[in-house]
Amino acid sequence: MSTTTNQPDGIKLYTYFRSSASYRVRIALNLKGLPFESIPVHLLRDGGAQHSVDYARLNTTQLVPTLVDGAMTTGQSLAIIEYLDEVYREPPLMPAKSAGRARVRALSQSIACEIHPLNNLRVLQYLEHELKIDEAAKAKWYRHWITLGFTALELMLENSPETGEFCHGNRPTMADCCLIPQIANSRRFDTPLGAFPRIRRIEAACLALSEFQRAAPENQPDAV
Repeated sequence: MSTTTNQPDGIKLYTYFRSSASYRVRIALNLKGLPFESIPVHLLRDGGAQHSVDYARLNTTQLVPTLVDGAMTTGQSLAIIEYLDEVYREPPLMPAKSAGRARVRALSQSIACEIHPLNNLRVLQYLEHELKIDEAAKAKWYRHWITLGFTALELMLENSPETGEFCHGNRPTMADCCLIPQIANSRRFDTPLGAFPRIRRIEAACLALSEFQRAAPENQPDAV
């Protein structure tokens, strides 16, 4: 496939409305103006559709999202977003300069690799079913890791002149695609966010855009 602004021939996104990783990719697709078919994979019903034989054949990690673009199939939200940015270049979700790209990756990975894995569905289910942790303790676990991660992220944003209206400059990047779903999850677990004014300011700027609004969990066809 050419690395130009070619229009896609039937992008499919295997997604779950409440999955923050899927949410990231939906934002990126919307920011790119790329139409896509949303194929719901319910992570809870009947033990989780992600564990079905058909889906496991598509994505051996048995996680969402999975993007299918012609002959290309891949999981992992950050890999998907960078793929989209390389193949469908406008508008870019990564800065032009190497230093800027490194910063956006660092912001993105601080969320997707440091905060999210400790609080994703598999971990929360293990805490509940295997370690017999009750709902109150599980919520405390969730809020602890969010607060720790957001404290570092807030400082990253505060200490850089590259922070603008959004995480990096004055247009959304991959970092904003990662930030907004994590904030949404934080609010679900009643995590106090008062100590993070820059994060909340960027959230307001993002949520004012229709691309972010249309990607929100409550606006997905499988939202229940």
